[in-house]
Amino acid sequence: MTRIIVGKVVVNIGVGKSGEPLEKAKRGLEELTGQRPTVRGARNSVRDFGIHKGEPIAAMVTLRRDAALQFLQRTMAAKRNSLKASSFDNFGNLSMGIHEHIDLPDTKYNPDIGIFGMDVSIALTRPGYTIAKKRVHRNIGKGHRITKDDAIQFFQKQFGAEII
Repeated sequence: MTRIIVGKVVVNIGVGKSGEPLEKAKRGLEELTGQRPTVRGARNSVRDFGIHKGEPIAAMVTLRRDAALQFLQRTMAAKRNSLKASSFDNFGNLSMGIHEHIDLPDTKYNPDIGIFGMDVSIALTRPGYTIAKKRVHRNIGKGHRITKDDAIQFFQKQFGAEII
């Protein structure tokens, strides 16, 4: 019950405007992950950038199980197996950015799509964590929670990551 597993990997490409750039980002994300992405709208209006509340400005995909592990291995290879300690939070989560999606192994440049950066967020979990999401909320004990040190050790052992 104390083993740590990858719960989900969320991949997000934010383009900042709707239209053709968003469609290209959606095609690129589908090409990378094999899943159809969903569109996310702006939370607030930003007059200087011409963004209105609710306007679609990003595409994202949530990966679980084997697809999440395969994408995470490709992401770690793109980051050259080095992660910053500041990327980990106190609850066993990790967030990192990829400057260009063509940095991922086995990804070719497609002139129809272009080059996009992306944000990758990884949520680690343990068996029994779903009890906190049930209708009658239960607390997870301190000993069962994932700490920053646990997450760092998991990535070092599972992926051979070097923590900077």
